[in-house]
Amino acid sequence: MATSLRVGSKITSVSSAVSLAVKSPAPTAPVTVPWTRRDTITTVVIGVIALFTRFVGLTMADSKGTPVFDEKHYAPQAWDIFVSSFNPVLGGIESNPGYGLVVHPPLGKQLMALGEAIYGYTPLGWRVVAALFGAAVVVFTMLLARRLSQSWLVALFAGILALVDGVLLVIGRFGMLDVFILLPIVMAAWTLAGDMRQVHQRLHDAYVTGRIAESGPFGPRLGFRWWRFATGVLLGLALSVKWSGLYYIAFFGLLSSFYDLWLRRRYGVAKPVAGTLLRDVPSALASIVLIPAVLYVWSWRAWFASETSVYRHSLADGTIEGSDWSWLTQLPEPIAGWFYYHFSVLRFHSELTSSGGHSHPWDSKPWSWLVASRPILYYSSTGIDCAGGQECRRMIYLFGTPAIWWLTVPILLWAIWMWISRGDRRVILPLIGFAAGFLPWLAAFDRQMYFFYAAPLVPFTIVLIALALGNLAQRGKPLPQMRKLAGYGMTSGQLAVVVYLAVAVGMFLYFSPILYGFVIPDGYYSQIMWLPSWR
Repeated sequence: MATSLRVGSKITSVSSAVSLAVKSPAPTAPVTVPWTRRDTITTVVIGVIALFTRFVGLTMADSKGTPVFDEKHYAPQAWDIFVSSFNPVLGGIESNPGYGLVVHPPLGKQLMALGEAIYGYTPLGWRVVAALFGAAVVVFTMLLARRLSQSWLVALFAGILALVDGVLLVIGRFGMLDVFILLPIVMAAWTLAGDMRQVHQRLHDAYVTGRIAESGPFGPRLGFRWWRFATGVLLGLALSVKWSGLYYIAFFGLLSSFYDLWLRRRYGVAKPVAGTLLRDVPSALASIVLIPAVLYVWSWRAWFASETSVYRHSLADGTIEGSDWSWLTQLPEPIAGWFYYHFSVLRFHSELTSSGGHSHPWDSKPWSWLVASRPILYYSSTGIDCAGGQECRRMIYLFGTPAIWWLTVPILLWAIWMWISRGDRRVILPLIGFAAGFLPWLAAFDRQMYFFYAAPLVPFTIVLIALALGNLAQRGKPLPQMRKLAGYGMTSGQLAVVVYLAVAVGMFLYFSPILYGFVIPDGYYSQIMWLPSWR
């Protein structure tokens, strides 16, 4: 009997030991590395260089003082807003009848109008605010990498790559809408990362103090989440520039709610799904859906205030009654006209398809964006006589630096692998941000599309590359020969990082003539056109 008791005790103790061994480790607080002087110096330096690279030669490309490429739509619309301004709060309206229906919300043109109010209807006027936004995109790409990695060095990697990407450079030097939607998207990712860290810390504090157990089966309330509120404001600004901001509202909103669910489950909330639905989702809807909707309507304030806005009186003049949306006649006049305007714009976009006969020489589909195989020609001046009797040209392309864009697919696969196999949560937000800017266009591939639609992809690609470079810098064997050559030690991983960054910078310099529009011989132009699809 004694023997069997001892055996039973041993079995019980072994079973307890096994259960302890497989039990999940206790949840930990998010790692926070304080902001240091290194962060300040690197951010300021990158920001100053970003301003310089965006502003140098900003006004060189024009068509006898008039806009080039799609600037011809937005610069006049911005000027319309300025000259028809009622007051500084309401602003003005976009008439621009020469180009038909205005098919984008007004905020981007309202911002451009600020520059034209100062510098007039000139290239500097319609580009200056875009250049400021372009420099800010570089800085906030860097700050996003810093917040996700908690490393000034990873942030520096991201800042360098953002400086030398051709797409981020060119969209920040032309009076078009892309940079005006890109900045609030990158900033929204940064604030959402702040919210994810904040809610993690709040739940961890509740766990440590025992409040999770005391708060009932749904878990604790997490208080007002200012970072998520700021995310909603920024997404509302993005939506007020282009409707594609809706994609980020959907993807970032879902990410926020699912991350809340994961945290509640991680910290042992008895009913995490119900807790998320009751405690987190209502505030998420208010911040990431309601706030953007309110800001979007606010961006149309001048349209409602003006009696001459397009379709402002479409109910009274009978336009709505004979349309496909005659049910709008049941609404009050300004609201009916506003919705009629939106449905008209939606029909315009839905009919702009390849199968419908619409074509453009610089049309590109989403899968081609993954390797930047079809850039867009923004400006061209050929047949220029230059030294030695050569023929020269000036060309500006929206062109992605190959050292960055050709890594898009590998870096996405790496990030997915790090998320699934290593549980690296740093890559989640950039992956979701990339998906928001890519998957919806893939689903609507028949629509006529252009490479500038891919601009919101590259900041997230850059952040992922920077995270990978940070991992690489911590690996590899010491290289004693580097101490002899450079005077300090370096590992093979660190050397690989330096070489890659040098290649990226070198490629930027190599292709800079078609990013800035420098005069170059035709022979040099042919030399840098590596792929037939680039021409």
